Amino acid sequence: MKIKTEGYQISWFNLALIILGGFALLFIIGPVLGMFLHSSPVKVLETVQDKEVQASIFRTLAIAFTGTLFFAIFAVPFAYILARKEFSGKRLITGIIDLPVIIPHTAAGIAILGVISRDSLIGKGAGLLGFQFVGHPAGIALAMGFVSIPFLINAARDGFLNVPVRYEKAALNLGASPIQVFLTISLPMAWKNVVSGFVMMFGRGMSEFGAVVIVAYHPLTTPVLIFERFTEFGLSYAQPVAVIFILICLLVFILLRLLSVKKVAR
Repeated sequence: MKIKTEGYQISWFNLALIILGGFALLFIIGPVLGMFLHSSPVKVLETVQDKEVQASIFRTLAIAFTGTLFFAIFAVPFAYILARKEFSGKRLITGIIDLPVIIPHTAAGIAILGVISRDSLIGKGAGLLGFQFVGHPAGIALAMGFVSIPFLINAARDGFLNVPVRYEKAALNLGASPIQVFLTISLPMAWKNVVSGFVMMFGRGMSEFGAVVIVAYHPLTTPVLIFERFTEFGLSYAQPVAVIFILICLLVFILLRLLSVKKVAR
């Protein structure tokens, strides 16, 4: 059975899909919209001028972006290997990549802490260089990177899988080296997926709380600051910080998306 409207028809099935999808969308938008509606504009303006809030937001964005750039150096070539090479244990490795997404992030923080603590080999090496990962921006970057790197690897791998192998083989037959093929054919053709994965990794990293709070409570990132203000002062003090951070994350996310679209279009 179909419902006739002005110029077109909608089946009952499609209408049911639209209604169910609307509920799913409302579930996503509702809490965020409610938080905005219940936040006092005066308190939001006061919070914007708060030096601690400003510093935490800048710190969060800077560490997340720098960490994403650093891990992309390893993640993108690894994604290319997964897309192009067949080897024993590949399915197991593919499953391991998604592990940080499914484990509790507090457990992820404990796991990272065990590797970078002062008593660990890496921690002792850092101590010789005059710093410790625990309570350091580098530790925060590791925590952010651990929980978010699957997004970049998986997106980049899918992009490389969509690149026709015959183009790469043709370039090799014409005398190009493997690295030239990767940089001039594979990477440019998979660039849209790589950038999309980069944006997702960056967004996921800057929103991380569970792993970060265990590895480095201080210096404060914004998610940790929101939690601290909520536990110490209550919802009315935490809400304005959350509103500001969500707005900034949204603006940064849109900006990166627009830049990536322009980059791909060229």
